[in-house]
Amino acid sequence: MNPPVRVGVTPGIDIWSRPWEERRKVIDLVVDTGIDHVFFADHVSFRVGHGHDGMVVAAAVANLHPTLGIYIGVYLLPLRHPIPVARQLANLAEMAPGRVSFGVGVGGDDRHEVEICGVDPRTRGKRTDESLQIIRKLLAGETVDHRGEFFSFEQARIVPMPDPPIPVYVGGRADAALRRAGRYADGWLGIWCSSERYAESLTIFEKAAQEAQRKIQPDHGIQLWVGVGKDRDQAASLVGPAMEGFYRVPFEKFSRYTPHGTVSDIVDFLAPYLEAGCRHFNLTPVAAHAEEGIEAIGEVRERLRLLTD
Repeated sequence: MNPPVRVGVTPGIDIWSRPWEERRKVIDLVVDTGIDHVFFADHVSFRVGHGHDGMVVAAAVANLHPTLGIYIGVYLLPLRHPIPVARQLANLAEMAPGRVSFGVGVGGDDRHEVEICGVDPRTRGKRTDESLQIIRKLLAGETVDHRGEFFSFEQARIVPMPDPPIPVYVGGRADAALRRAGRYADGWLGIWCSSERYAESLTIFEKAAQEAQRKIQPDHGIQLWVGVGKDRDQAASLVGPAMEGFYRVPFEKFSRYTPHGTVSDIVDFLAPYLEAGCRHFNLTPVAAHAEEGIEAIGEVRERLRLLTD
């Protein structure tokens, strides 16, 4: 039996510029609509210097509400040393036991962001693989000796270990990301792909998991921007400029992978991914008002759950 579908939301990048009480109101609205978790991306200096540190934001959200799920998606792991990352995750698990999900990516959209952190972009994948091996051992309570291409150390240990364990997801579009997810993660977090490609991708994940002799019940997701409006044109007029401003790429490049319109339009777009094997959706809504976008995603969650009952 499949677990119930979960839906998460980014409640707006501007939440941290609002007064403290308004931040609480936004998070309370997310909870009141039944949304399962909030998620935030992670960037050090994206394109023109934008960024929010995923661990810092996760800690802030953990202390704004006692039960809401927290999903870091995706964290640019190759830009960091794995031992401090494991420590941060262990501390987050203490603050919010059973509420933290950790999504990992290699940062493929801006090579300059990788370079200014002192990392050769050509090594991102291998660094991520090595870091995931280390972090999984540390968070399982092991004392780790490691000699690798990028990291070498002896007797590393992180206590207390998270209880329950933190689920790990690997995001990305390339086959290499899917194989990485199959080897090291609890599921794949898709982005910018059709539902047909999504279904095909899960077979790559499954093959890699089998080759690594892993027996898991995978929990796959997808991360999407969403335009919310009275019709598709109005919704596109809202989400299009927001995406162009962030990615510096014309919306036409993203439109076919970006659900936009009414709640019904959005659900119709997402339903094929559900059928393909997606079990959680991380959605970044853009609407006339941030609260309107959150409420729409709450309705999307209700309708997607009805499809799986």
